[in-house]
Order: sequence, then C-alpha cells, then structure tokens
Amino acid sequence: MPSSRIQSLDILRGLVMILMALDHLRDMYSLYPYSPIDLSQTSPLLFFTRWITHYCAPIFVFLSGTSIFLYHQKLTDKRTLSKFLLTRGLWLMVAEVLLVNPIWMFTYFWNTWGFFLQVIWVIGLGMMLMSGFIWLSERVTFIFGLLIIMGHHWLDGTQATDWGSLGWLYTTLHVQGWIPLNAQGNFGIAMVYPVLPWVGVMMVGYAFGRIMLWPSAPRKRFLLLAGTTTLLLFLLVRGLNGYGNTSPWTNQESGLYTLMSFLNVEKYPPSLSFLLLTLGPAFLLLFAFEHGAGGVGKYLRIFGRVPFFFYLLHLLIPHLFSLVYFRLMLGEWTDLFGGGGNFPETYRPSLLRLYFLWPTFMVLLYFPTHWYYRYKSSHDHWWLKYL
Repeated sequence: MPSSRIQSLDILRGLVMILMALDHLRDMYSLYPYSPIDLSQTSPLLFFTRWITHYCAPIFVFLSGTSIFLYHQKLTDKRTLSKFLLTRGLWLMVAEVLLVNPIWMFTYFWNTWGFFLQVIWVIGLGMMLMSGFIWLSERVTFIFGLLIIMGHHWLDGTQATDWGSLGWLYTTLHVQGWIPLNAQGNFGIAMVYPVLPWVGVMMVGYAFGRIMLWPSAPRKRFLLLAGTTTLLLFLLVRGLNGYGNTSPWTNQESGLYTLMSFLNVEKYPPSLSFLLLTLGPAFLLLFAFEHGAGGVGKYLRIFGRVPFFFYLLHLLIPHLFSLVYFRLMLGEWTDLFGGGGNFPETYRPSLLRLYFLWPTFMVLLYFPTHWYYRYKSSHDHWWLKYL
C-alpha cells in the first residue's frame, strides 16, 4: 500500500470543488428568476454554466466512498473505522443544519420555517450507513450499491401520498420535497438531496477504492475502459428515453437546443442517465490525472485535500462580499439566494460578472485553504479529522 495520498483523487476532488463554487457564486451574484435549465427561457451559456456543475455532487460522493476504503486500508481495524464513520457522519449531518444552513441564509431561519438538507447531510448519512457496510465484502457492497443506482427508478411510479403516514420516508429516500414537522405544515425540512441513490454511489465508490491500489498500468486500462463504457451506456439509456430517465429529452427548435435537452438529465433525485453521464468522465479524468496535471494539478490538490474546510469557506466569504457588493452597486442590502426571489428593481443578472468573480475568488480562497492544509498536515488534533 502506498504511504502517500493518491494525487489523482485529490486533483479530481479539487476540480469539482471549484466547479461547485461556480454554481454557488451564481446563486450569490447572478441569480436568474427562472431555472438555468428551463429550455423555454435559458440561453446556451446559462444552461451550460449550470449543467457543468452537475458533475460536482456525484463525483464528490463517489470519491467520499473511495476515501473511506483508502482510510480503511490505513487503519486496518474495522471497529475503529466504523466508530469514526458514525461520529464523522453524525457531525456532518449536524453541521448541515448548524453551519451550512445559516451560512447560506445568514439567518437562524429554522425558527420560522425550518431547514434544508443538501449534499453535506447525505454524505453524513452515507458515512453512517457505511459504518455497517464496511463489515461486508467489497464485492457485496459493490453489488448493493449498483442495485440501488440501477433499481431506484422502480419508486418513480409512486408518490409520497401513496405511502400514507410514511410519506416522509418516501420523500427522504427518493424525491426532492417538503417534510412538515408541525400540524400546520409551515415548519419542516426542505429535502433537497433524497438519500437514494446517493448512498449507492458512495458504496460503489468504496468498492472502487481497491482499483486505485492497483499498479499504474492496469489501473489506467481499467479507468479508460470504465469511462468509455459508462458513457456508451449513457448514450444507450438516454437515447432509449425510457427507464433511467426521469426527465425525457425532446426535439427542440434547433440542433443545439435538442442537444441541451438530451444532456438535461435529472439530478433530484439523480437518475441513472445522470449518474452515467457524470461518473463516466470522472473515470476518464482520473486516467488523465494519473501522473499529475502540472502546476494546475498542484493548485487543485490543495482544494481537494481539505474539501470540507473549503466548502464552508467558499460559502461564507463570497456570501459576505455579495452583500457589500450589492449594497454599493444597488444602494440597498441585497441577498439574492436568501431573499426568496424578491430581487430589487435595479438588479440585473450578469454572467459576465459571474465569470469575473469566479476565478477571482478561487485565487483569493487558495491562500487560507493552503494555510489550513499545511496546518492540518503538521498537527494531530482530534478535531482536524472532522474539518
């Protein structure tokens, strides 16, 4: 087993973190009054600005599973790993509500309407579930994960109301929706990331960790084959426009918009076609990053080695700056994401503004992220395992 980290994993994780920042900065600085993937209103540039960020969540969840496997090889003791996954997972679920929610909204809004659960919560829950699955063989874990990814669409034909008093469970497992916590229904949970098949993605990522310990030559052959095969399967599943496609594609007024429709796969919950489209390139990127990526790779690795710290930082700092920016530009305090869609009359979304601020913030945030990475690498405090 190699003693050092596998750099291709850190580079890929860093890349998706930067793409994630593009999506979140769009929410803070250039939010539109309609969905960027609404083909009846969007432009190609706006569509692909949103579409490219679809790669973030599935790759990050997949690599979370891979990291669990590699950490398992380091610890060797399953009891210690199981305990860590339970506590780390619980911490992430709590952090979603107590840290991520207020950073997004800048208000203790759970006192008024509730809270939302997104990718941090689903990774936390996945870790807690993985604390049990690590006791199974890698093959069994892989099969379970694959069955979840391929089979969760069997739930598409039902609704939360069909589950009666367990409707909340259906929403938690399968659909993006609202889970009321009081009789009036005005206080509850906005379930943004239902559990299935994200946990399946993490389980498959865990089994994939074994591949990353292979010698370089067979590993590269596997990555190339897995990437091309997964993308070919995407073309087949998406082309048939049936099972595995929650949002079917349709012919549009132009070839470009038809292509956009074809690529407009469903993320909430992630459809089979969505996961094939996003995980296929992940294998190919790992193949490309096998021997590093030069200076860019060194830059990306820093973000990939302390992802949760960067996640919190990239929400907090740009969000604070957005309030100051719009106060100076519009003459009033404006919070685009936290304002519930109530845009000031003088506000105009701008992709030019977004594409100027995105690389600017990525350069600025590199320095505190690099500092924290060096601090974490040279200290052994117990809490560093959780941040």
